[in-house]
Amino acid sequence: MLAGGLETDWKQRAYEDADVQRVVAELKKLAPDDLEGRLRIGGFTLTPYVGEEDPEIEQACSTCMYYELHKKYCALPELDLYAEPEWSCILWRI
Repeated sequence: MLAGGLETDWKQRAYEDADVQRVVAELKKLAPDDLEGRLRIGGFTLTPYVGEEDPEIEQACSTCMYYELHKKYCALPELDLYAEPEWSCILWRI
């Protein structure tokens, strides 16, 4: 879906607790099998995000605290999906 051009909310990074809670609330409204919705609301990209606020930090799934590298899996309960190590999402955390 991402490679096919799915538009996601990747520019709206969730750094503040209120932003995280807003995104999580939106994800909880989705049906369990709504992969497109999870990708879109989660703001997934096919490449790591590098922000202007800290260009030294590359936000890739492989460096996120929720990512299970050996399974290529995002274990954040509200996302709960397969993800490539070089992808990124707006809920990325160290």
